[in-house]
Amino acid sequence: MRKQKTTKLKNTAPQRPGIYSRGAETVDMILEAALRVLVEEGASAFTLRRIAEECGMQVGNVSRHFPRKEMLVQVFLEDLVNRGDERIKGDIRRLGVPADEALALIIGGSLDAIKTKRMTHLFIELWAMANHDDFVAERVEMIYRYVHDLIESCVAELNPALSPADVEVVALYISASIEGSTMLAGYGKPWRAKMPQLRAIAVKSLVDLARTIKPEDVRGLSSLA
Repeated sequence: MRKQKTTKLKNTAPQRPGIYSRGAETVDMILEAALRVLVEEGASAFTLRRIAEECGMQVGNVSRHFPRKEMLVQVFLEDLVNRGDERIKGDIRRLGVPADEALALIIGGSLDAIKTKRMTHLFIELWAMANHDDFVAERVEMIYRYVHDLIESCVAELNPALSPADVEVVALYISASIEGSTMLAGYGKPWRAKMPQLRAIAVKSLVDLARTIKPEDVRGLSSLA
């Protein structure tokens, strides 16, 4: 596969020394508590005070590491991206797979994650926060951009006849098809029991689409708008 593009979160929030030390036990404890609060209680409970309660700390101890909630969101989402990066790229590198199998791993792995309570609730609550907070919206967009870039690299290798603009549209369609499943077939959603079939169809049809769609098909679709 061609070298993957790298997407990084922009450090627009203020930073404090040591905040990114992954060996910092207290920071890890706060991040895990933040994840539990967001998944189990929702965006409305995602406050420094509630997170401090969840990890059994004084709010002042939490704010010593994260003086503003925006800083916590920044590190929280960077941590999420880094974990996903290690898992997805680790599988691809370990297996040494070609582009079609790599794309199948990304699609299938994403849909497997959507089935879980953690990922369904996490992204629904992040969307809710993003609707009212431009800072969170930017960070959530960067997560989607990261996955989109992985998909785009696979599409470009599978279908060299496509222009970069065509590749972007096809990758966006694949990303949207995956993420749109959250509200219909994610954890606790109406068609969750159908996810195995949806996954099988998505992997086959979306990989086939990436491999076979022609430039004129992409441009014809866009001209219907």
